[in-house]
Amino acid sequence: MINETYQEQTKDEEIEKIEIDLLLEAIYRYYGYDFRNYAKSFIQRRIANRVHKDKLTSISALQELILRDSSAMRKVFSDFSINVTEMFRDPSFFKSFRKNIIPIIREYTTIRIWHVGCATGEEVYSMAILLQEEGLYDKAMIYATDINARILQRAIKGTFPLAHMQQYTKNYIEAGGTRAFSEYYKVIGEQAVFDPLLQKNIVFAEHNLVTDSSFHEFDIIICRNVLIYFNKTLQDDVHKLLYESLSLSGFLGLGKREGIKFTTYGKCYEEFDTAEKIYRKVQ
Repeated sequence: MINETYQEQTKDEEIEKIEIDLLLEAIYRYYGYDFRNYAKSFIQRRIANRVHKDKLTSISALQELILRDSSAMRKVFSDFSINVTEMFRDPSFFKSFRKNIIPIIREYTTIRIWHVGCATGEEVYSMAILLQEEGLYDKAMIYATDINARILQRAIKGTFPLAHMQQYTKNYIEAGGTRAFSEYYKVIGEQAVFDPLLQKNIVFAEHNLVTDSSFHEFDIIICRNVLIYFNKTLQDDVHKLLYESLSLSGFLGLGKREGIKFTTYGKCYEEFDTAEKIYRKVQ
């Protein structure tokens, strides 16, 4: 009896795997979005959640639905997009940036920064505020990219829920902020609308890490909490892209659970701040 149960479970898992593979292949072939090398557990959770929300009987039913209904595909695309963020997220990262990187880039004539997977833009505005306080914003250009065009439109607005400002203020203070955080936004209803001047040197643009190539050479690349959603193959491909996009002696900032030690490009960097996952390109 136990053996039969195990066999049934194994069979169900195999069917689910096939269904997921077919779904991702269908999305790639019909819509051009390539999620085939995203982390299996991440994709599995998001698909299961979508099947449940849409009250479907199977993953195969979801596949049929998205092939015949582009609005259903938009929902799945949104499910697969990574939108978890906040202003001055992981304050110690921004504090290290202020203390250790700012003194180095202060001498640069221009500063080019790429925020990869910027989502709704909170960390991009955080960087703009930091550079403003350090007197470097006028010679900086921040390129903020994401795969999701709808999310980018929200980022461009620079408007965030007022209810989040208490946490964001706490993060700002812990990150070494030097002013009153409330100076950077005005309150309109239940929204905090950030100063439009923070946007003057920010370029928001669509960019797909899976299929798009490098578009500039940068002094700093911030790619935090993006790689954890990819499998090893895709991680290596993205590291190649980041390496090719970063100038010699440039800085790469990754998320707490990410690193470069066991990648093809691990030897091309030195650990600049081990705790905060900040690396410097040395070759």
